Amino acid sequence: MKRRFRVVMVSLLSAAAFLLLGAANAAADFPNPPADTADMMKGTQTAVLAGGCFWGMNGVFERLKGVVDVTSGYSGGEKNTAEYEMVSSGTTGHAESIQVQYDPSKISYGTLLKIFFSVAHDPTQLNFQGPDHGTQYRSAIFYANAGQKQVAEQYIKTLDEARVYPARIVTQVVPLKAFYAAEDYHQKFLDKNPDYPYIVYWDLPKIAHLQEIYPTLIASR
Repeated sequence: MKRRFRVVMVSLLSAAAFLLLGAANAAADFPNPPADTADMMKGTQTAVLAGGCFWGMNGVFERLKGVVDVTSGYSGGEKNTAEYEMVSSGTTGHAESIQVQYDPSKISYGTLLKIFFSVAHDPTQLNFQGPDHGTQYRSAIFYANAGQKQVAEQYIKTLDEARVYPARIVTQVVPLKAFYAAEDYHQKFLDKNPDYPYIVYWDLPKIAHLQEIYPTLIASR
């Protein structure tokens, strides 16, 4: 956790600048995702997404209606390197990720991706998000089936063609090999540590933005 203490040196102005792109692109006319395929509508479904520090990602997605549970963890590397200090080295192949379990009758995979692209992170930043740099902070969608792959790739194509961002989306769409839960102290870190400087500067503005732009998607807490 030492690397995140440096955020105390980041000004509120810098944080606001980082969030400006997301704020501009999350307007009412943000393109809608393609419809989920039929096989994605059965039972409880799972999505695995990576978009920078998993603290903020977890905090955003656990607030959505239809989301059953969110777990912070690691994906992209091997089981024996799925440990925070090792992943933080940027040499394991892992990305800090979240596993989202959701009810597809209440929220679609496509809607999860809409939040992923418009609120949770900046998908045009290659191997970094805000103050965090390294491949462990890359933007990635780990698809579990052909339907997820199809929806993700079509949506990225739609967003790029609509020129939603000033740069092309760099989000990887790759098969999910495994997801490994992170250490207990990382789980629901935002809710447990709302005054932690990193959370205050980089993540709470995302929560506020989510509540402002998509109020009908927010679950009662």
